[in-house]
Amino acid sequence: MNTLSPDYRPSADEEFMNERQQEYFRHKLVLWRTELLREAGDTLASLSEGGILEADLADRATVETDRAFELRTRDRARKLIIKINQALERIENGTYGYCEETGEPIGLMRLEARPIATLSIEAQERHERHEKSHRDD
Repeated sequence: MNTLSPDYRPSADEEFMNERQQEYFRHKLVLWRTELLREAGDTLASLSEGGILEADLADRATVETDRAFELRTRDRARKLIIKINQALERIENGTYGYCEETGEPIGLMRLEARPIATLSIEAQERHERHEKSHRDD
């Protein structure tokens, strides 16, 4: 049940992750998930339309490439839906919006840009530096 006005945007002037902010991000995440599921349904419908009927080898290769691309896109969407569901669980248990590494607020601008974020910008940067230094070994 969305009780927010359509023009509501979370603000640093209010308490971090108050009920209105939680409802705002819950709504944003549910809409995102709904759109991803709709797109997945469209993809399944197009993929189940039958086999590849193109006689021309180049046309057949193009169709195969397009299908492979769609399947990779759907796999990314499936993983994203899992992260959205996890974010919704964090809203329910009161941990949404807080860095899982430091416990500090992630920040409204970061959550607005990436509502599934689990790390603050600083923690994410540390994480990426750590990964990069170990990849270069």
